[in-house]
Amino acid sequence: MTDAHETAADRSLRTTGGAPPDDAGSSVTEAPIPLLDPREGVPPVVADAAALDRVTAAFAAGTGPVAVDAERASGYRYGQRAYLVQLRRAGAGTALIDPVACPDLSGLGEALSGTEWVLHAATQDLPCLREIGMLPASLFDTELAGRLAGFPRVGLGAMVENVLGYSLEKGHSAVDWSTRPLPEPWLRYAALDVELLVDLRDALEKELDRQGKLEWARQEFAAIASAPPPEPRKDPWRRTSGMHKVRRRRQLAVVRELWQTRDRIAQRRDVSPGKVLGDAAIVEAALAVPAHASALAALNGFGRMNRRQLEQWQAAVDRVKGLTESQLPQPGQPVTGPPPPRAWADKDPAAAARLSAARTAVSALAERLSMPQENLISPDTVRRVCWEPPKPADADTVAAALAGYGARPWQVEQVTPVLVPALAADVAA
Repeated sequence: MTDAHETAADRSLRTTGGAPPDDAGSSVTEAPIPLLDPREGVPPVVADAAALDRVTAAFAAGTGPVAVDAERASGYRYGQRAYLVQLRRAGAGTALIDPVACPDLSGLGEALSGTEWVLHAATQDLPCLREIGMLPASLFDTELAGRLAGFPRVGLGAMVENVLGYSLEKGHSAVDWSTRPLPEPWLRYAALDVELLVDLRDALEKELDRQGKLEWARQEFAAIASAPPPEPRKDPWRRTSGMHKVRRRRQLAVVRELWQTRDRIAQRRDVSPGKVLGDAAIVEAALAVPAHASALAALNGFGRMNRRQLEQWQAAVDRVKGLTESQLPQPGQPVTGPPPPRAWADKDPAAAARLSAARTAVSALAERLSMPQENLISPDTVRRVCWEPPKPADADTVAAALAGYGARPWQVEQVTPVLVPALAADVAA
C-alpha cells in the first residue's frame, strides 16, 4: 500500500463508465472525487545540487515502487528533452526536479536502480529520461496495463477516474514547460500526475491477475525496459504532412532542402520546427518551385515574412535547381519488408488471401481477449508472416517465425493457433 490518499488505497477497482465490468457485468457509477491538491502540498522545485542530493537520499530510503513522470515542451522547443521530472515514493513523498538546472540525474537513477518504476505511457517519457541519466531496470506501464485489461480509455485522467474514483485537473497538459519560473498551478498539476500513480498500478495489477493477463503484462513491461534506443529515422523529411501531393523528384528535393533548412534553424533557435515554417508552406513551395523571392511571397505560409527570411527560403529552393538528376531523391522509400497490402492482390493473390484470413482471425481473438489488436500482435509481424510464411506452416514453424520478429512468448502462444489455419487460406482459395 502506498502513502497516497487512504480513501483511494481502500477503494476496490471501480468501473465508472470506462473500465472492464466485473464477472457479473455490473459497474460502479459513483461520481468521481476531484483531486485538487497533493497530499503534502506542492513541493519546492529541486534546482541545485544540494537539494538534489537530499531528494536522492530520501528516495533511496523510500519503500515500494516509485512513480515517475516527465514534462516536455513539445510544440514550443526543438527536440523532446525533459523540462520537469516528477517522482513519488512511499516514505519519500513527491519531488519536482528541474532538469535544466540539474541536467545530470544519473545519481538519482542509480539510487532507484533496484526499484520498479511506475510510468504512464512509458515509451513517451523514457527517451527524455534516458538523456538525463535515468533508466529503469524494471517498470510498470499503467497505460499499457489498461490496454491489456480492456479499458477503452487509457489516458491518465480517465484511468484514475475509472479505476480509483478521482478526477484529475488536466488543463496544463499542453503548456510550455520550458517556462521559468514555472507557475504554481502548473507545479500542482505536475505533482498530481504522480500522486495516485502507484495506487493505479496496484489496482491494475489486481485486475490483470483476475483476467489471467498479469504475466502477459510483465513480459510487455520487460520488453520496454530492455529495448535499446530507437535508431534515427531514415529520411525524416519524407514525413512532412501533405507529402502525398508531391510527385516529381525535383519537387521532392525542394521538400528535402526546405525541411533540412528549417531543422537547422529550429535547432539553432531551440524552437519547434513548426514555429519556423509549417509543413503546408513547405509543400506549397515544392509544388510551385518559385523562380524568385517575390513568387515565393505569394504562396501560403510565406506572405508575412520579411525580405531576409524570404531570400533564405528562396536560396534553399535555388539550391535544388542546381542538382543533377542523380542527386534527386527517389519518389518512394526503399521497401525493407512486404509491399503495401493494397498491392498484394495484384502481386501475390495467395498472400492476399492469407493476410485477409489472418486479419480476421487476429481481430476475433483480440475481441475475445478484450484488447486492441496491435497489443495482441504487431500488424507488421502479421504482414511479414503472411507475405513469406514458413514452410511447412505448422505450429512450431509459425511460433518460431513470430518469435523471430520480436513477438513475446505470450503473444506467440495466443496467436499461433489462429495464424496456422489462416496461412493455409491460399490453399483453400
